[in-house]
Amino acid sequence: MIKVERVMHSSRTRDEIVAYMADFSRAEQWDPGTITCRRVNANDPVEVGTEWLNVSSFRGRRTELRYELTRMSNDRLTFVGRNKTATSTDDLHFETLSDGTRITYGAQVEFHGIARLATPLLKREFERLGDEVSRQLPAALAQALGPCAPGPQQP
Repeated sequence: MIKVERVMHSSRTRDEIVAYMADFSRAEQWDPGTITCRRVNANDPVEVGTEWLNVSSFRGRRTELRYELTRMSNDRLTFVGRNKTATSTDDLHFETLSDGTRITYGAQVEFHGIARLATPLLKREFERLGDEVSRQLPAALAQALGPCAPGPQQP
């Protein structure tokens, strides 16, 4: 099993970020491997049980996973993607700070069958992807949610 964790900061509020991140189709904007990500039932509300088809590129190969939103609260979102080769979990925690929100992004990938043998060889590549997420996610939030309005002036 491969685990990667990154911590980021945004000046936006926790509620704004959770609302944005809950729609996993937006992974196209912040996940460096995602090519397309489409909600299976686009007209249904985003809630626990909502599913997306995610097409990603990893080491030059395209792969498709079906993701499900398995946890949704005001401070945590968990998406679990599956195919015959792997189970991938994206677990996001959101903590309110005085100057915005701390985002802790955790990714866990468990390979199945013979693909499991490649796990030790792929750790470095997933670390690199984690580094890219830590750059792209805050930028995607700023672009999607706009600049943060200044707070009240202190006397």
